[in-house]
Amino acid sequence: MSAVSRHLSGKSVGRKKCGKKRCTTRRGDRTLRKIVEKDRFQTLGDLRKQWTESGVETSRATVHRRVLLNQKQRQKRLTWATEKQHWTVAQWSKVLFSDESKFCMSFGNQGARVWRKTGEKEMPKCLKSSVKYPQSVMVWGAMSAAGVGPLCFIKGRVNAASYQEILEHFMLPSAEKLYGDEDFVFQHDLAPAHSAKTTGKWFTDHGITVLNWPANSPDLNPIENLWDIVKRKLRDARPNTLDELKAAIEASWASITPQQCHRLIASMPRRIEAVISAKGFPTKY
Repeated sequence: MSAVSRHLSGKSVGRKKCGKKRCTTRRGDRTLRKIVEKDRFQTLGDLRKQWTESGVETSRATVHRRVLLNQKQRQKRLTWATEKQHWTVAQWSKVLFSDESKFCMSFGNQGARVWRKTGEKEMPKCLKSSVKYPQSVMVWGAMSAAGVGPLCFIKGRVNAASYQEILEHFMLPSAEKLYGDEDFVFQHDLAPAHSAKTTGKWFTDHGITVLNWPANSPDLNPIENLWDIVKRKLRDARPNTLDELKAAIEASWASITPQQCHRLIASMPRRIEAVISAKGFPTKY
């Protein structure tokens, strides 16, 4: 009642901004970036410890949020989520989600985590030498609310030309299988091969609408959850050769049901709300 009274009397005009106060300063954020750049392979606990020693007392969750996304990327995620806030599950069911994922022979040790942003993949500070590299394969896949499409095992590095071959021989069959003659919207991230001008022309020539997508947003892509499911199943298979690894991946992918896919697509409105609540920061998804 007091708040209503103040509003009617005009006393609420010019009041200070409400909401939780930001727990770190811009200077503190710059300090964290310097700590990360010294050693990209530190654990989240190590980063928090060094940041605390520099005078910034905060939680592990805050450290995680500050490292992965810069302010511009967070704002783009928030803007994107706000634009999609009122999309229904039926609308999300029209989206064909896609992604690439790497599968290694050594599932017990997936290697050290490196803290890096888009475009820093090949930086020397983001690379760590190893005595022995486990054999691995890169896989492309797509999914919708109706199920999954055929997998593509990628040979070599993906450039615009090879990516368009994947679209031609695997994305189009996936769309045919999952949508038939119905219209759909295609989703992929902002990898260089995906955002190349020739790739954009390929979509235009084929009359396919591409969903705009914010950078560094795996938490918004439900196919990431499918990759996790496949990798968990592979821990039990324990393949010994690349052929066995590929066969195990295909078998695990084929076991994914339309019901699982539909549940993941149905989570999209919740993912959107989570991004808005987090003001663009990474979410639990």
